[in-house]
Amino acid sequence: MERESLRLLADGMLGRLAKWLRLLGYDTAYENDADDLHLARRARAEGRVLLTRDHVLAARRGLRTLLIESEVLEEQVRQVQGTLGPPAEPPRSRCPLCNLLLEPATGAEVADRIPPYVLRTHERFRVCPGCGRVYWEGSHIEQMRQQMERFTAEGAHSRRGENGHRGD
Repeated sequence: MERESLRLLADGMLGRLAKWLRLLGYDTAYENDADDLHLARRARAEGRVLLTRDHVLAARRGLRTLLIESEVLEEQVRQVQGTLGPPAEPPRSRCPLCNLLLEPATGAEVADRIPPYVLRTHERFRVCPGCGRVYWEGSHIEQMRQQMERFTAEGAHSRRGENGHRGD
């Protein structure tokens, strides 16, 4: 599957995974309360690979799925990376809540939505065009980078094509 076209849909059991995949740059839609039929229809309509821990849903014919085998977040991310490859977008380019690509913004554009201290101490901002949230590289970014590096380092050692990916 081409990186540019890799689009994912995480079912209700995989909310944490969806958030981290977005932070890593994967186009990952998330459905919290959808039934299997809705998930299948959306995945087909949008050309998405459905990520699920549901064996029955993962076995559906005519649906591209990846059965997520572990309950451990790090192992889930490694499975996605090892099976589907790297994301098309760079890390931290998507809103972790909405999944939309973040857009650059100036301090003047976001001044009314961020604390004055942040405006004084940061120059680069990004805004989600969907939810309007403003992002900047705050004090938590180093911990987040370390976690993403652990995912990436381990994912790079995984082999593509393993772990139940169906339907390319």
